[in-house]
Amino acid sequence: MAGKLSKVALKPVNVALGFAAGAAAGFLFKEAWKLVAGEDDAPDAGDPDRGWGEILTAAALQGAIFAVVKAAVHRGGAITTHKLTGTWPD
Repeated sequence: MAGKLSKVALKPVNVALGFAAGAAAGFLFKEAWKLVAGEDDAPDAGDPDRGWGEILTAAALQGAIFAVVKAAVHRGGAITTHKLTGTWPD
């Protein structure tokens, strides 16, 4: 029962962390794109003035950053849950 209660209690925290992770990943991607391309805005896939290489490079960079941030937040949340509850989350 305690495990189920912990899951319910931590659900809002996980949702908030998800939103924060998305915002952080978006910020990191914009900053990384500035370094890589020297431009303030990443290309939009529908922009007719951008080439395939630029579009796919931006998408790959964005995907990699989002995946790393998501994994870091998930792992950090699991470790914190374990420290607070004594059980590893599913």
